[in-house]
Amino acid sequence: MSATVSWWQTGIIYQLYPRSFQDSNGDGVGDLAGIIARLDYLHSLNIDVLWLSPIYPSPMHDFGYDVADYCAIHPLFGTMADFDRLLAEVHARGMRLLLDLVPNHSSHLHPWFIASRSARDNPQRGWYIWRDPAPGGGPPNNWLSHFGGPAWTFDEGCGQYYMHQFLPQQPELNYRHPEVLPAILDCMRFWLDKGVDGFRVDVIGMLLKDPLFRDEPANPAWNGVREYQSLLHVHTANLPEVHGLIRRMRAFLDRWHDRLMIGELYLPNAELVRYYGDEQGAECHLPFNFQLIRAPWDAALIRRLVDDYEAVLPQHAWPNWVLGNHDQKRLATRVGSRQARVATMLLLTLRGTPTCYYGDEIGMLDVPLPLELMQDPPALRQPEIAHLVGRDPQRTPMQWDASANAGFAAAGVRSWLPLAADCRTRNVANQSVDPHSPLAFFRAMTALRRAEPALAGGSFRSLDAGQPDVFAYLRGDPGSALLVLLNFGAERRRLALPLSGDAADLLLSTAMTSPRRLSLEQLVLAPDEGMVLRLPATSRLSRTVASGGRR
Repeated sequence: MSATVSWWQTGIIYQLYPRSFQDSNGDGVGDLAGIIARLDYLHSLNIDVLWLSPIYPSPMHDFGYDVADYCAIHPLFGTMADFDRLLAEVHARGMRLLLDLVPNHSSHLHPWFIASRSARDNPQRGWYIWRDPAPGGGPPNNWLSHFGGPAWTFDEGCGQYYMHQFLPQQPELNYRHPEVLPAILDCMRFWLDKGVDGFRVDVIGMLLKDPLFRDEPANPAWNGVREYQSLLHVHTANLPEVHGLIRRMRAFLDRWHDRLMIGELYLPNAELVRYYGDEQGAECHLPFNFQLIRAPWDAALIRRLVDDYEAVLPQHAWPNWVLGNHDQKRLATRVGSRQARVATMLLLTLRGTPTCYYGDEIGMLDVPLPLELMQDPPALRQPEIAHLVGRDPQRTPMQWDASANAGFAAAGVRSWLPLAADCRTRNVANQSVDPHSPLAFFRAMTALRRAEPALAGGSFRSLDAGQPDVFAYLRGDPGSALLVLLNFGAERRRLALPLSGDAADLLLSTAMTSPRRLSLEQLVLAPDEGMVLRLPATSRLSRTVASGGRR
C-alpha cells in the first residue's frame, strides 16, 4: 500500500437510512435532528464515514429515490439549516458525510420533467427519453422495469412513451443530451461547496441506454419468477460509453480536495473493476463490491470470491466490501445470529474499505410483514412475489432501548414501519451494558481495526486451513503480521496450518474471551468462532507476510 492513504481507504463507512434512524418530532419518520441527537453513539462505534440515503424533496413513491429537487432538503427530514448543523457536527467529531446522488432518474414532479412533458418542442424535451409507440402500437421495445412491467409509460398529452427502469414516477434522464450532465454536475457542485465529502452514486452503470433502442434478448437461465430477470439487460446497463460519462463526473469531483465517489454496481469482477477507470481517466474510487452480500455463506466459496477479486484488481485500485444495505436482507437474517459475528470479523479484517448497515451492529433481523403493511413499490406492484422483492423488512426503525417504540419515536407515535418483535430485548441500551453483546463485539472489532495498521491498510494472503468450513488469511505490514481464522461451521475445528511451535497473541475472538497466548500448533476453533491473532516475528508465516502478499 502507498505511504499516502486517504480517509476513505482506512475508514469504515456506515450507511444510515434516515427514515428509520431516529424520529425527533413525533411524526414517526426519522429525520436530521434525530441523526444529530445520535451522533455520539455513531462516534462510539469507531466508524469514520456516514452515508445517508436520499434526503431530498420527493413525493416518496420510492422513498426518496424519486428526487424532485437535487439541491434542497425534504421537510420530512428537516431544513437546510438542520443539514448544515449535521454536517458541522459530523466534521467536529472527525467523521465524514456522504450523500446519495440519484442521477439516472428524477421524480416525475421535478421541474425538468414537468418542462420536458409539457410540449414536444420544449427546450428540455430531450432531457428525458421519449419514443413513439411501436409500429403496431404499444411500448417502443421490450425493455422492462426492475419493479415489474414495461420500462415505458404512455403520455396521453403528447402521444409518446417515456422511459423508466423503476417506477413510472421515476422518468430516466437522457445523458446523450449535452445539457443533462452539466445540470447534474451543478447539483453536485451545490453540495460539494457546502463541504459534503462525496457521493454514493445510485445505479451508476445504467446512465446510458442503447441509442438504437433494440430489444433485449431473452435470458435462457430465467427461473420464471421475477419478470425483470427474463431478459439479458445488454442495452440498458453497462454500455461501454458510460465510462466516459463517469470519467467526466469524477474529473469534476476532483476539483474539490479529497472527495469520494462510490458507484452502485452489481457486477462480476471482470466488469466491476472497469469502473475504477484506466489510463483514459479515473472513475469511481470505490465501485461497490456486492459479491459477499449475495453469496451463499460457505467458507470455500467466500475464500474463492475474495481471492478472485484480489487477483483482478488493477494496481491502482483499492478494494471494498459490503455485507448489508437497504436493498438486501439483513446480515443476521442471511447468515444467522451466531455467524453474524464471524461475518462482521470478515468484513472488518479483509483488505479494503468496509461498508456497514445501520442496526447490523446489534444484530437486527428482518421484520416479517404481511402485504397489507408493506410500503415498498416492488412488493406492491408484484404482490405474488412480495416476499422476494419487498425491502421493507430490512428498513425497519433502529432499536435503541426497551421503551415504547424502542426509543425510535415517542410513546403513542405510529412509526412509519413496524418495529421488530424483539426490540425490547435486542437494542442498543441493553447491549451497551453487556460486555459480550453483538454491540460490544462490533466496537471491539472496529477499535482493533483502527489500532492495527495491518488491518487498515496491510497486505492480504489467504491460507489453506485444512478444514472445509474454515477461512484463514494473513494481514500484514512491515511491523506486524496478523492471522485471521473464521469458522463458518457449527462444529469444533482443529486447524492444519503451516505453523511453527511458537505461541501467538489472541487479540480478539468472536466469543469475546480474554486476550491470551495460544499455541500455534494446537489451534482449535469453537463452533461459529472467529479469531484475530498476532503472529510472532520469528514464525514462518510472519516472514511470508513480510515477503509478499497482495497490497
